[in-house]
Amino acid sequence: MTNPAGSLRYPVTRTADQTDTYHGTSVADPYRWLEDPDSDESQAWIEAQNQLTFGYLQNLSERSQIQQRLTQLWDYEKYGIPFKQGKRYFYFKNDGLQNQSVLYTLTSLDDEPKVLLDPNKLSDDGTVALSGFAISEDGHQMAYGLSTSGSDWQEWFVRNIETGDDSRESGHAKDCLKWIKFSGASWTHDGQGFFYSRYDEPNAATKLEDANYFQKLYYHRLGTDQSEDLLIYERSDHKEWGFSGGVTEDGLYLIVSVWLGTDSRNLVFYKELSVPEAPVVELINTFEAEFSFIDNDGSVFWFQTDLDAPRGRAIAIPTTTPDRAQWQEIIPQATETLQGISVLNHQFVASYLKDARSQIKIFDLNGAFVREVELPGIGSVGGFDGKREDTETFYSFTSFTTPNTIYRYNLETGESTVFRQPQVDFNPEDYETHQVFYSSKDGTQIPMFITHKKGLVLDGNNPTCLYAYGGFNISLTPSFSVGNLVWMELGGVYAVANLRGGGEYGEEWHQAGTKLKKQNVFDDFIAAAEWLIQNNYTSSAKLAIAGGSNGGLLVGACMTQRPDLFGAALPAVGVMDMLRFHKFTIGWAWMSEYGSPEDPEEFKALYAYSPLHNLKPANYPATLITTADHDDRVVPAHSFKFAAALQAAHTGTNPVLIRIETKAGHGAGKPTAKVIEEIADKWAFLRETLG
Repeated sequence: MTNPAGSLRYPVTRTADQTDTYHGTSVADPYRWLEDPDSDESQAWIEAQNQLTFGYLQNLSERSQIQQRLTQLWDYEKYGIPFKQGKRYFYFKNDGLQNQSVLYTLTSLDDEPKVLLDPNKLSDDGTVALSGFAISEDGHQMAYGLSTSGSDWQEWFVRNIETGDDSRESGHAKDCLKWIKFSGASWTHDGQGFFYSRYDEPNAATKLEDANYFQKLYYHRLGTDQSEDLLIYERSDHKEWGFSGGVTEDGLYLIVSVWLGTDSRNLVFYKELSVPEAPVVELINTFEAEFSFIDNDGSVFWFQTDLDAPRGRAIAIPTTTPDRAQWQEIIPQATETLQGISVLNHQFVASYLKDARSQIKIFDLNGAFVREVELPGIGSVGGFDGKREDTETFYSFTSFTTPNTIYRYNLETGESTVFRQPQVDFNPEDYETHQVFYSSKDGTQIPMFITHKKGLVLDGNNPTCLYAYGGFNISLTPSFSVGNLVWMELGGVYAVANLRGGGEYGEEWHQAGTKLKKQNVFDDFIAAAEWLIQNNYTSSAKLAIAGGSNGGLLVGACMTQRPDLFGAALPAVGVMDMLRFHKFTIGWAWMSEYGSPEDPEEFKALYAYSPLHNLKPANYPATLITTADHDDRVVPAHSFKFAAALQAAHTGTNPVLIRIETKAGHGAGKPTAKVIEEIADKWAFLRETLG
């Protein structure tokens, strides 16, 4: 090894005499002081860890070559899915290595596009990102949100698309909105203003750690200060409730979706916009299922729901007679999992997942099946958005070996044509993907995608990266990644397991990996690793596991439960302290997924797998923990405390390091340059440690 890990000297991390008692169980928390990332002691610790980690990574023999190849491959045009508003089209494009994608507009698809907003000009290092936007009905105005250094906090502004006038550049407070988080914007059809949600102004010193409660729904009128915004709805009796307001396509209603943390179940309220002082009406007022508004036909509202249908269906609710006996099923539950529905060309366009790959079906407005859309292959599809009158739409298609390609779809003829196809410097025919099904510990069949160069020899000697997420009803579907391509060019195998806790097979699949059943997720992941070894793809010494956020928890739990099974671990921005996760920022919202440490039974389950609390003296896999110094989604204290405890518990010579990104957050909006550097570090680390 170029830099023998056995010679690494880890920074000494002070331990404090801190003990908490949970339901009669005493739990030590010696690194509690690392929860304050801005203290002098924490800053010194961060600097010392980074000095060690970056010193190690920069000396790895293949790192420079890997970064060069990543940069070379990354330099291709990337297109977003076009959409139309008023008489304009809008889409994103990245020329290749731009830190942030640029928003363009044009009046005809044959015209020369014009730059509407280039986030790269908002900072020298690309750390200011466009985090949300909404175009007015006539296409003349744009409300948009900016996020700095990866924070979830956003500031929103307004740009006149016709004149270029921008409230951010005006020098006064009009149309400049602050303290917005977990919110989009939705314009009224008169173009006079938009609905959005915000929190009260936080404490300036602790705004990146404090818990977020009491979100409120407002209406902002153009040309006014935020202090004049009209409060539409709040619930002082329910501090955890959040509100998402959207105007219907006909402009007659405001639909208010009420969310409670990350629970997929929600409430639905509405307000008539044509009636002055109209009240907010509670249409669905119990948290029993997910209701996603599709569209409305006058006073009849169409919803996608998992009520009595864990894989999803479409129903109609007449708001004039809203009792449940009057609800009608339009599209029944299918064998596949329903992901979303839009209304185009006076038809329902429904997106499904069939064993974690996309399928698109079209139905008439009475729910009768019309046809299945012929897709370019087995992969993942996005798009199929637009308005009810539209006879054309756009969609994206990608797979593990197909870069994101944009298609134009004729809804009348059913014909797809390529609209934008990127050119990447590799031959997709050199690679192959197949899907396997393996048995988890309890016999449940779990799907897994495996991608690698053609001609792979199954001799148990292939370096393999196994990736998964397993939570929050999120589905992992095939997608193209330059980073993964470079790993496979180096001879690596890339595997993605579709664990329970995700949304691949509907709400039952999701619930089977939550709260007291969370261990199922870890069992599924461990079984995937064992299958890859048993089937001679790799061996323990050659196998790395990776995951981010909830996937970071997954990696942390599995490496503490089975340190012998893996050669390396890459936990990114992980939830590692399962007894205090609910005390920071939006962490309380995850209790619907994980359970609560305040509940005796749920505490027992959390304590049993919490990565921080299950480290004991052992020879752990080579580990590169990654986080950001001011991640305000999963606060960096999780990774800081886990790294300190892991370095103290580790008895072997494998390197256990933490890489702490500065001026970055949970990952959204991260500049391209930082992304490439981090991937280069990870792959070089695996090349070194897996041998």
